[in-house]
Amino acid sequence: MNTAFTADQIRGAEHALMALLPEGTLMQRAAVGLAAVCADLLGRVYGKRVVLLVGSGDNGGDALYAGERLARRGARVGAVLAGSRTHEAGLRALRRAGGRVVEASEIERAGLIIDGLVGIGATGALREPYARLAEQANAARGAVVAVDVPSGVDASSGQVEGAAVRAGVTVTMGAYKTGLLVDPGASAAGKVVLVDIGLGPHLPDPDVAALTGGDVGRLLPRPGEESDKYRRGVLGVAAGSDLFTGAAVLAVGGALRGGAGMVRYAGREAPVAQVRSHWPEAVVTLLAEPSIEQVGRVQAWVLGPGLGTDDWAHELAARVLASDVPVLIDADGLTLVASDRALLRRSAPVLITPHAGELARLIRADRADIEAARLEHVRAAAAELGVTVLLKGSTTVVAEGVRPVRVNATGTPWLATGGTGDVLSGLAGALLAGGLSCYDAASCAAYLHGEAGRLAADGAPLTAADVATAVPAAVRAVTNASR
Repeated sequence: MNTAFTADQIRGAEHALMALLPEGTLMQRAAVGLAAVCADLLGRVYGKRVVLLVGSGDNGGDALYAGERLARRGARVGAVLAGSRTHEAGLRALRRAGGRVVEASEIERAGLIIDGLVGIGATGALREPYARLAEQANAARGAVVAVDVPSGVDASSGQVEGAAVRAGVTVTMGAYKTGLLVDPGASAAGKVVLVDIGLGPHLPDPDVAALTGGDVGRLLPRPGEESDKYRRGVLGVAAGSDLFTGAAVLAVGGALRGGAGMVRYAGREAPVAQVRSHWPEAVVTLLAEPSIEQVGRVQAWVLGPGLGTDDWAHELAARVLASDVPVLIDADGLTLVASDRALLRRSAPVLITPHAGELARLIRADRADIEAARLEHVRAAAAELGVTVLLKGSTTVVAEGVRPVRVNATGTPWLATGGTGDVLSGLAGALLAGGLSCYDAASCAAYLHGEAGRLAADGAPLTAADVATAVPAAVRAVTNASR
């Protein structure tokens, strides 16, 4: 499992470690790692133009000492001194190695730009001249390497206010920072390379975590010798309507491909016919009235994809939520809950899977604010609603109570197409029915869904049905990774 920490957590660990080491040791360790990554990017270091963007803090010192090492290998290194002060020992070391102070106009001529403008403690919008230098770096042709976090990215949240460096590579020291895993910061960071400087024993419990394939493989329910379809988990799906029959088909498909022992689908005539046609494996119940009594026993429910928001749908939602098993709520189910929060008053677990617009309606927030501060809002929603929240988007995050928010690292932009969320609902529902908690089911489903999307797309457009088809391959991959 990959873990990440806030700026305050990192600084606390650094102070504890620095008390045990000679002064300057951590900066030298950071500079060695940074210079090594930069040398690999440059290939042949000798003669290459490198420009350092140097701020007032320790990141500027890291950049200067890394520049010194590159200069000693023959690189032509120039430093743009942007701060009100400069790390004097680092600047002397750079000059002794043949580096020099240059004007900002040198940025456009550089083959490599090292962003050491601000460090992990910076918050809010970049001030001048930092904002202008960030834009110049973004417009330049050379590769951009950020020290610890790209300047302009909040290390503790991933928020970006105003200009920010867009790095191809971010070399982060000691531990991952939360803002490197969550958009928009994650998009600005590019590839993240972790340099070990010895912080490990001094780090507290993480702020966020990202499951690996091996983690997911170990968490997934697996059938044993004594398993039957009931022991593997029976999932109820209340989804689809005369207008949105496809949502029912896709949710059921996600559940079946995701390993449910049995799927019991309940709906109205038009989606019932489509589910029967596409998935003969499903046990289908035609609902004349919005009741679930005739559906049979299930271990979990998926409620909402394409269900509609009329009185009939509201009554069906109320019946499902009155049950004593975990319920996943998505799409139209979220709209129903947003207009009647009393539906969430239940003792059994609830997992909601909104995108930013749906979450905005649920917690009466602005969608743009949620997109800009995903961690803040997903935590607030989980606390306010008393549920587990899987917030979909460019960075999918899962929040529950005081546990570390889980950030999903898989996926592809091609997943941004209609119906893929319905597949995710069915997949997560199958894991709930199989016995996983809401927290684990949401995290594992997000990982598998993203990996299935990547496999299905293979660099080209996909459909939601393609994602469902690729889920077994994603399961095989994580199962192999956990062995």
